[in-house]
Amino acid sequence: MMGVVSTPKVVGRQVYGSLYECDNEILKDVKRLEEIVKEAAKVGNMTLLDIKSWKIGEGVSVVAIVLESHITIHTWPEYRFATVDVYSCGAHTDPYKAFIYIVNELKAKRYTINEADRSSEF
Repeated sequence: MMGVVSTPKVVGRQVYGSLYECDNEILKDVKRLEEIVKEAAKVGNMTLLDIKSWKIGEGVSVVAIVLESHITIHTWPEYRFATVDVYSCGAHTDPYKAFIYIVNELKAKRYTINEADRSSEF
């Protein structure tokens, strides 16, 4: 008898990584980073609920709460470095697309990408 393929009760995917050799002017720009996160939510088919940002020295931390979970960017302009985390629940979302959008907008010359399956069968 063949195994039954089941759809998880909770579909969760997290895409995260480190971005190197980014445009350091963008990494300092709070408003521009907020716009990038807002558009990334659209690209990933997520519903933006709220966005907060903090200037920390030259760097910026942006946290977006989406109905499906969150998107974060933390920047270190002095090193042209940023970390990005896109986590979403729901088969309708695409955190990978949102992550790649951010990579391109920050003009990263290289980056790491990791994916975690945060789904649950129960």
